[in-house]
Amino acid sequence: MSSYSPAETAEKSGFSIDTLRYYEKIGLLSDIARNASGRRVFSDDDLAWLGLLRCLRETGMPIAEMLRYSELARSRGDTVQERLELLQDHDRRVEERIAMLREQQKHIKWKISLYRDTVRGAASA
Repeated sequence: MSSYSPAETAEKSGFSIDTLRYYEKIGLLSDIARNASGRRVFSDDDLAWLGLLRCLRETGMPIAEMLRYSELARSRGDTVQERLELLQDHDRRVEERIAMLREQQKHIKWKISLYRDTVRGAASA
């Protein structure tokens, strides 16, 4: 298994070093290994987890829900049903946002069409 410095992890994950520290502080990242000098060392598993966190964050999941998901994923009990429900709820909200964005995009496209017609009309006059 590979290991990565915080700078390499930041580059590979797209998160800043400050965000990595923050995520570790609040518990989104846990059990990060340390080298002999006490510096954090990230693994491939850590990078995979960060990939999921990025997906959840970029799709608008609040930090509190990310923390809940994190707690459930780390718990020793059977939490698959709770994780499933949490992700399904999030997926529904993502679908709603996509639908809203599509409606807003229709308005933008309509405005683009008006401007194109205006430019064409001015060019032919």
